[in-house]
Amino acid sequence: MSEIEREAMEYDVVIVGAGPAGLSAAIRLKQLNPEREVVVLEKGSEVGAHILSGAVLDPCGLDALIPDWKEKGAPLNTPVKVDNFYMLGEAGQIRIPNFPMPPLMNNHGNYIVSMGNVCRWMAEQAEELGVEIFPGMACSELIYGENGEIKGVVAGEFGKNADGTPGPSYEPGMELHGKYVFLSEGVRGSLSKEVIAKYNLSDGKEPQKFGIGMKEIWEIDPAKHKEGTVTHTMGWPLGSNAGGGSFVYHLENNQVYVGFVVHLNYKNPHLFPYMEFQRFKHHPMIEELLKGGKRVAYGARAISEGGYQSMPKMVAPGVALLGCSVGMVNVPRIKGNHNAMLSGMAAAEAAHAAIEGGRSSDELNEYESEVRTGAIGKDLKKVRNVKPLWSKYGLLASLTLGAMDMWTNTLGFSLLGTVKHGKTDAEATEEASKHKPIDYPKPDGKISFDRLTNVSFSMTNHEESQPVHLQLADATTPISVNLPKYAEPAQRYCPAGVYEIVENENGPEFVVNFQNCVHCKTCDIKDPSQNITWVTPQGGDGPNYPNM
Repeated sequence: MSEIEREAMEYDVVIVGAGPAGLSAAIRLKQLNPEREVVVLEKGSEVGAHILSGAVLDPCGLDALIPDWKEKGAPLNTPVKVDNFYMLGEAGQIRIPNFPMPPLMNNHGNYIVSMGNVCRWMAEQAEELGVEIFPGMACSELIYGENGEIKGVVAGEFGKNADGTPGPSYEPGMELHGKYVFLSEGVRGSLSKEVIAKYNLSDGKEPQKFGIGMKEIWEIDPAKHKEGTVTHTMGWPLGSNAGGGSFVYHLENNQVYVGFVVHLNYKNPHLFPYMEFQRFKHHPMIEELLKGGKRVAYGARAISEGGYQSMPKMVAPGVALLGCSVGMVNVPRIKGNHNAMLSGMAAAEAAHAAIEGGRSSDELNEYESEVRTGAIGKDLKKVRNVKPLWSKYGLLASLTLGAMDMWTNTLGFSLLGTVKHGKTDAEATEEASKHKPIDYPKPDGKISFDRLTNVSFSMTNHEESQPVHLQLADATTPISVNLPKYAEPAQRYCPAGVYEIVENENGPEFVVNFQNCVHCKTCDIKDPSQNITWVTPQGGDGPNYPNM
């Protein structure tokens, strides 16, 4: 495709991704210099279309970015009033008291929000400042300069045939050049992955770790609704099979966010994260809450869980990685949006100073330094051992050791130092012969649902004539390696039913139903052969989560 001619547009800063990190960067750049030329490119059909987030937001990032956000109507309408922690068994639960928990686990002062709506509001603030925002503009490739620096991206390429050649309605897209490019694609973004590999940004760091988070929005019986209540659980149904837990957040309008996270370093390839989520909803405490209610949306997304020791180098010539492109989630708090906002501000301030000083296309080392030593680094360093302790010693040990370590880190030291993660999540997968298959109850269609029915509630759509955006390095590997060795776990780890094994006359066939993809990127992470690469499809495709 190198012979294709494209028009080019020049900007000071090109930002890929209209999430909290990218929008915070755009807003801060314009606050620092209203004349700065800034563009934000978003692959979703609109800002927020790819964000189904039942989140508890720590407003510290928003406080720093837009101190008068309340007066400006930011959609933070539900302050946390009640904070519950439970350990679940199959038939009951034990309340974990709040008082022994480290102060950082306290949710009072935070808000239950739709991050999709928060990002839509942030986009309005950015546009009022003069930021150009282009939704439906997927960035399909990076543009490199003569000295190996990143000088821009290609965006808005449409109309390719399934084989990758230009179709009859082909549009080549545009080149958008910037003095600096910010990648705020979220977890496991395709361009960020390319940058990390090309510039060896993960050298000397622990491997990044991930979870798969699945969420449903429910409208429930008003008599059961308790606005402002936050509940987290651990234990059943995962038990010793995998790390993870749940959240239930009561927002306004009799709605609740019901979410379930499974850590992707599980060993048993028979584990079915989606079905663990559906089984969880039949716990007596959860089923009673949902009974008589209505599920109105579904989605899934990978979560970065490696924390402080897994963050790669964040800068390379001409480019900076922001937010979850680096991995800034505080795992025990299940929060990363505040750090994403702070990272966007830090990158903007570094780029502003560089441009004012006549620099361009170099490394924004000031940004890297601020992230590691400033508020983000301090937030993540305190909790850096919770995830590896959980992975190595299990839930109960991590509750004890992890809590102790968070307490001592609050005081400024750790008896454990920095615990290493070890294997990647793909490497953690063991052969199927070492584990027993897991028998999951059939969904009842009222509280629990099959995957394809739930995917329809994500409003996912992909143009079927385009190239498949889930690329196999070797098309034979799923059947020749993954099926006999691992019982082909792609059939189960995907929360959207993209992958299936179909028996036909010539034997088993690996089928990729890419139209179902909700862009969670679990396949790119968990495939034991590392045979699947997720790349961005054409702009506007994917989920279209509701504006609720």
